[in-house]
Amino acid sequence: MKYLKEKMNNKQFLKSDFCNYNSISGSNKIIKSNSYNCSRVFTVLAAILLIIAFSYTCIQEYEKNTFESQFLKREIKTLNDGYLSKKLEDKICSITSDIEKFDCFPRGNANQDSCEQRNCCWSPIDFNSKPPWCYYPKNYNNYILVNMTETNNGIMSYFRLINNTTYTSDIKLLCVEISFQTIKRLHIKIFDAENKRYEPPYPEVPTQKNKELLNSEYTVSMDKSKVAFSVIRKIDNVVLFDSKSVGGFIYSNQFIQISAVLPTKYIYGIGEHRSNLTLDMNWKTYTLFNHDSIPTNNINGYGSHPFYLIMEKSGKSHGVFLFNSNAMDVILQPTPAITFRVIGGILDFYYFLGPTPAEVITQYTEIIGRPFLPPYWSLGFHLCRFGQTFSQLIEVHNKTINAGIPWDTHWNDIDYMKNRNDFTLSDDFAKLPDYVHYLHKIGMHSVLLLDPGVSSREPNGTYPPYDVGLKQEIFIKNSSGLPLEGQVWNRDGGTVFPDFTNPKIVNYWIDQLSRYHNLVPYDGLWIDMNEPSNFVNGDWQGCAFNDSYNWENPQYIPNIQGGVLKYKTICMSAEQHSGRHYDLHNLYGFTEAIITQFALTTIRNTRPFVLSRSSFSGFGHFAGHWTGDVFSTWDDMSQSITDIIVFNMFGIPLIGADICGFNGNTTVELCSRWSQLGAFYPFSRNHNSEGCIDQDPVSLGQLVVESARKALMIRYSLLPYLYSLFWKAHIYGETVVRPLFFEYFYDENTYEIDKQFLWGSALMICPVLSKDEIHVNIYLPNDLWYDYYTKEIIISNGSVFTLPAPPDTIPLLLRGGYVLPTQVPATTTKLSRKNPFGLIVTPDKSNEASGYLFWDDGDSLDVWENALYNEVHFTYKNSVIISEVITNNYIDENVTLHNITIFGVNDVPKYAWINNKSCETYFYNKTENVLYFQQLNVNLFTKFNVTWA
Repeated sequence: MKYLKEKMNNKQFLKSDFCNYNSISGSNKIIKSNSYNCSRVFTVLAAILLIIAFSYTCIQEYEKNTFESQFLKREIKTLNDGYLSKKLEDKICSITSDIEKFDCFPRGNANQDSCEQRNCCWSPIDFNSKPPWCYYPKNYNNYILVNMTETNNGIMSYFRLINNTTYTSDIKLLCVEISFQTIKRLHIKIFDAENKRYEPPYPEVPTQKNKELLNSEYTVSMDKSKVAFSVIRKIDNVVLFDSKSVGGFIYSNQFIQISAVLPTKYIYGIGEHRSNLTLDMNWKTYTLFNHDSIPTNNINGYGSHPFYLIMEKSGKSHGVFLFNSNAMDVILQPTPAITFRVIGGILDFYYFLGPTPAEVITQYTEIIGRPFLPPYWSLGFHLCRFGQTFSQLIEVHNKTINAGIPWDTHWNDIDYMKNRNDFTLSDDFAKLPDYVHYLHKIGMHSVLLLDPGVSSREPNGTYPPYDVGLKQEIFIKNSSGLPLEGQVWNRDGGTVFPDFTNPKIVNYWIDQLSRYHNLVPYDGLWIDMNEPSNFVNGDWQGCAFNDSYNWENPQYIPNIQGGVLKYKTICMSAEQHSGRHYDLHNLYGFTEAIITQFALTTIRNTRPFVLSRSSFSGFGHFAGHWTGDVFSTWDDMSQSITDIIVFNMFGIPLIGADICGFNGNTTVELCSRWSQLGAFYPFSRNHNSEGCIDQDPVSLGQLVVESARKALMIRYSLLPYLYSLFWKAHIYGETVVRPLFFEYFYDENTYEIDKQFLWGSALMICPVLSKDEIHVNIYLPNDLWYDYYTKEIIISNGSVFTLPAPPDTIPLLLRGGYVLPTQVPATTTKLSRKNPFGLIVTPDKSNEASGYLFWDDGDSLDVWENALYNEVHFTYKNSVIISEVITNNYIDENVTLHNITIFGVNDVPKYAWINNKSCETYFYNKTENVLYFQQLNVNLFTKFNVTWA
C-alpha cells in the first residue's frame, strides 16, 4: 500500500493515463523515455480513472470508510468488467519446434492430467529427449495490467493477479519499475506492490539520481497483456532480452520464475560451477547456492554470481545481473533462451549495454563495486599445505629458499591451531610467532587460515572467543532463540557461527583478531568453510518447521547437491540480524569478508589481504578467491583457466587455483606443467591436502624446480605490468586476466577459446594441458605477435599455430602494439622492488606501441584517493620512445630505468639519443631483430625520450 499511496500523491504519475488505458488491449508499443502526447481534454478524466484503479487495490485498507468503499467498488467494476468477465483464451500449444518449449513441470513426474491442471500443454516425445513434455503455452498469463505511467527516467506499471498458480501464496499486486539509469544501463525491478519483500543488503548498489535520460542506447517494449518486456538496442534493433514471446511468468512467495529468449548462444558467467567458458545451452541447469563440495561437474559451487555476459553475432556484447541472493536455478536451452527460478526475494535486473565485453564488465563493477587493490607482496608466489608439523614447515622453507625459487608468503592451514579452534596455538606450533617475525625480517609474509565457526563446548571460562560472543549475542540463532550449534573442524564436537550482519560483530571480530595478531603478527587472513560449511545437516537439535513457510523444504528446491537446503550447512530457518538465513545464505562468506577486511585494516593500518572461498556478486571489492579443493588431475588444471577468466568477469581479479591440485597425489609432469601455468594465475599459490604426497617444488625434484623457478622469474619480472593491471581493475573495473574475445570481439573464432588467456591486452599465456606434450596448438587472431623467448615475429590473419613447449617451459606470446614495464626479478617482491626497471616494446603493424605504469609503495591505504602514487604513460612511434608523467607523488629511490628492449626492429641503428644526448649503450641483434638499450640510468618518473636512426 505504501507504493500506491506515494504514487497516488504524485502528479507526474497522473499524466496521460487516459492514453494508457485506451492502449491496454491494443498492439504492443515501443515505450521510450520521452513523454506521451495526450489531449488536454482528457486530463481530468485520466486522473479520475487512475485514482479509481489504484483505489481498487486499496479497498480492504479503506473499508472503515463505508461510503468510500462502496463508491470505489461500483466505479472500478465499470472499468474492469472487460477483464473480469472475459474467459481465458484457448492455450496456444502449437510450438514450431521442441527448442521453443519452456518447462512447466520442473520437479516431480508429470502426466497429462497434472500438466493440464497447471494450464500447460502436454506433448510426449522420446524418453531420452531433453525438451519438456509439459510446457507453457505462449499465451500463459496470470496477471493483468492495472496501470502504466511514465516517470522522469522510466516507466512504472502495476499488474493484478487474475489466476492462481499451483505454487503457494501468489503475489496479488506487482509493480514493474523500469529505470533508464544511464545511456548504457537499464534497471528493471519487479516487486510486491503491497508488502515489502527481502532484498539483499549487500553489495550496496549506488543510488541513481532521478533525472530524465534523453539519449539512452536502448528501448524497452512492454507487453500490456502480461508481465513481460523486451530490451532492445537502438542502433541495430537487436532484442537482448525478450520475455514477451514466452510464457511461464510466476511470482509466488517461494517461487519466482521468468524466461526470456536471448540473441545468441554465446553466453558466459552464472557462477560458480565447472563448465567450459561458453556455457552449455542444451537444456542445462546451473544452480546458485553456496555449498562446500569438491568442485565437480553438475553441482552448485562455493559462490553465487547471477550475472551473465553475451557475445552477439555483430561482435557487440551486453550483460545482465539479477540482484537476488536467494537460491536459484538458471536454465539455458537451445532456443537460445534463459529461465530464472528463484525461491525468494524479488526480481531485480540490471542490463549493461557494453557494447564491448570489457565495457560490460566496467559497467557491471560500477554497480557491484570495483575490485580492491591488493598489496604488492600478495602478487608474489605463495606456498602452503594441510597436514604439516612445524618442523616440516621449516624444512619446506629452507629447501625452497636454497633452490632459489621466487617466493613471498608462507601460509598455515588449521594445523597451527590447538584442537583446530580459531585464535589458538598448538604446542607444536609454539614457535610460529618467532617464525613469522623471521619472515618479516627477510622480506616475506605470513597468512593464516581462519574458519568462521567458533568452538562451543570448551570448558567454561577457557575459550574467550565463545564466552565473549555468547555474552554479546553475536552468534546465529536457531528458531528457539539460542545459538545454532553445528560442527565443523573443532575437535570438541560443537560449533557456533558468528552473524556477520550483526553490527556488534565488528568490535567482536576486531578484538579477537587483534588479540591474536599480538601473538602471531600475520599479514593476511584466509577465510575458509564460509558457505557456511557444516558437518551436521542444519543443527544438532534439528531445524524448525513452520506451517506457513517451510524454509527448510520449500515447494520448489533448486537442483542443489544433497537435495535439501540444509545439506552440509546450517538451518534455513536460522535467524540473523538482517533476516532469515534462507535469504542470507549466499551472503555469509561475503559479509565475513567485509568484516575481516575492515578488521585487518584497523589492526595493521596497511592494505588488507583477505582470501575467501565463499563469494557473491560484489565480493571482489573486499577480497580475493581461490577455486577450492580441486583434484590433482589434468582436467582440473585445464578447468582452472575458465575459472580465472570467469571470476575476472565477476569483478574478482585476484583469483587462482591450488597449483598441482589440492586433493589426491600429483605427478612430476602434472606438477611441472601446473607450476608453469600457476605462475600466471593472478593469485599464485601451491597448496595440497593432508594425506597426500608433498608437492612443494623441491619435494618433486629438479624438473618441477626448474619449471617453477623459470616461470616465476618471468612473473616477478612482469610484476610492474601485472600490478598496473590490478590498478586499472581497481579504478576502472577492467579485467586482469581475460579471454581472447575481450580483445578480438569481432572474431567469432575466439568466442569459445578457453585453453589460452591474456594478461591485460599484451601477454598471451599458452599452457600445456595434457600429458606427454612438448608442443601446443593455439589460435592467433589477426594481429602481430612475438615469441617471448625467441623474439620471433608471427604474423597471423586468424590461424592455428604450433609452438614449442619444452618440459620446463610455458609458451608465451607478446602482442604487437604495447609497452610493458618490467623489473629485474629477485626471490621476493621486496628485493625485486629495489632493482632497476625495464621496458619491453612490441610494435604493431603500424610500427607503434603504447603502455603505462602505476607505482606506489604497494602497501598503503587510499593511495588513489590521496594521490600518493606515480603514473607514467609510454608511447612508441617511428623509432622514438616518449614517456609522459601523469602523476608523480610517490617518492621512491629505486626508480631507475636501465633497459629497453624493442622487438621487430628490421634495420641496424647507426645512431641513438636519450633526452637528445648521444647514447652508446645499445646493441642490435640481427638474428632476433631486436634493439637493446642498457645501463640507461634514467629516472623513470621524469619525462624522457629515446630515439635512434
